[in-house]
Amino acid sequence: MPNPKLSYREENPLTVNRNIKRLFQVIYQEQTEEEKDDSEAPKIKVSEFISKMAFYYEKLRNSIDYKEEYLLRKDAILRILRRLIVIEGAISMQQLNTADVAKNLLTELIRAGYLPNNKIPESKIDEINAVIEKYIKLRKYSSIDKTATHKEKSEVIKWILVMAACDIEERLGRSKVDQVLISNMYEYLKDKVKLPDGSPYERDKEIQIYISIHRSLLQFDKDLVGFILFKYYNANWRYAEEKEIAEVGENIRSLRGLIDNQINHPISRQLDKIVKRYTGFYTILTDVIKEDPACVYESFRSDPKAFPRDIKKICDKRYKVAKTKLWRAAVRSIIYIFITKSLFAIAIEVPSIRWFGEELNYIALGINIIFPAFLLFLAVLFTKLPSKANTEKIIEGVDEIVFKENERKEPFILRKAEKRGGLLNFFFGLFYAVTFFLSFGLVIWGLDKIGFTFVSITIFLFFLTFVSFFAIRIRKNARELTVIEPRETIFSFIMDFFYMPIIAAGKWLSEKFAQINVFVFFMDFIIEAPFKIFVEAAEEWAKYVKERKDEIM
Repeated sequence: MPNPKLSYREENPLTVNRNIKRLFQVIYQEQTEEEKDDSEAPKIKVSEFISKMAFYYEKLRNSIDYKEEYLLRKDAILRILRRLIVIEGAISMQQLNTADVAKNLLTELIRAGYLPNNKIPESKIDEINAVIEKYIKLRKYSSIDKTATHKEKSEVIKWILVMAACDIEERLGRSKVDQVLISNMYEYLKDKVKLPDGSPYERDKEIQIYISIHRSLLQFDKDLVGFILFKYYNANWRYAEEKEIAEVGENIRSLRGLIDNQINHPISRQLDKIVKRYTGFYTILTDVIKEDPACVYESFRSDPKAFPRDIKKICDKRYKVAKTKLWRAAVRSIIYIFITKSLFAIAIEVPSIRWFGEELNYIALGINIIFPAFLLFLAVLFTKLPSKANTEKIIEGVDEIVFKENERKEPFILRKAEKRGGLLNFFFGLFYAVTFFLSFGLVIWGLDKIGFTFVSITIFLFFLTFVSFFAIRIRKNARELTVIEPRETIFSFIMDFFYMPIIAAGKWLSEKFAQINVFVFFMDFIIEAPFKIFVEAAEEWAKYVKERKDEIM
């Protein structure tokens, strides 16, 4: 006997959401439209051979300053701006030529592989120049009075430079598909999320949803989210004139406070959990559509069973890609930790042991060298791919956001922030401190039993905390499509009990040591500027030789 629901669906096909239709159209246009290239407009072109030196230098530098791949271009822009404006500008003591800064910035980004060669129009230099001039003016008008400390002034200057880098990153191009996805997610979720009655955060709900989507879908960091909020509080910033720039500068302290409050908003964590789930749905949907937009859209009417099959196929493909990315991230992390931490720690361990008059334990030394890579290897090896139940949940979620009839009816109601009493907080804090000392105490006891010295134990603990935190970071990225909450077992509970203090210590160390990375300091302040001058000179020489060759030929 045929399924009556299936027969009903075939007679009355489901209605595709208007915003999803727009997503189909944008993806279809992106695939069918030929790339437009005005051959008459001059482009920024660099020597491909010379650029390889800059490209490999960038790879080397990124290996010793671990950043997520999707943040590399923004961080490169910030680093180049800092060198061209703050460092070289201070050294030359001359009037800053922002047009030269804009040209050098784009050229360096092309050489490093962050932008395509011979594709960026020279007119882009004027646009980036205008952006840099605007932030130079903002610095001039910023209200840093004489009572401010050197640290406060430095923080404001650094923040302005970060906003400039984020502004330039945005102007260098965002995918039109990503923009439509953000709009779709926002339109769908803004009415699906409800705050508790009497919540004081109602006015912040929509901007919080918006930045949560950017955090989850585009994986924006604190700087890029801060720039979204900067534009939110200064709606006309893109076209701001002198007077408006001066007003922003005069209120820069209160502006930074507002932005920080939104970044650390009390409802952000709850929203992130909801948005993360829908990010998985929209990501899979986008991949399905990109396979064949016209065919997928037609299948809604001709073969309703085809759509779930397509989703399952894309999920399986995505899971395998996630595993590959996980291993790649692990290799990058191992290289980073080995170069910036292992070599440095080992260089300290041997002399320190001698200085304390202790005997060098070669087994302990070998463990400290091998341990970081081995721990990351285990973390990746035991990372599970999402289950079939996860795929079924994604199929349901995609069905929900695509078809009007299946749209979620019940809203997500956020919980009220729980306020624990002072006494309860004291006991919880005390208990957490006990678990902290217990976790590290067990490790120290075990190492002492196998003959580790005080210095070797210290270095082992350093690596344990550091690598544990990195393992969590890279596994988190591999679980982007996990929409089912992991089931808690007695084993996971015990692991969390003893392991969380170690991870927390690793997070703290990672943040502190990132500020004093000796190798990065050496690369940025000692190597990079002379290297870029050498690359520039080599390219000019290559142009000169080509001109002579053209004259002869």
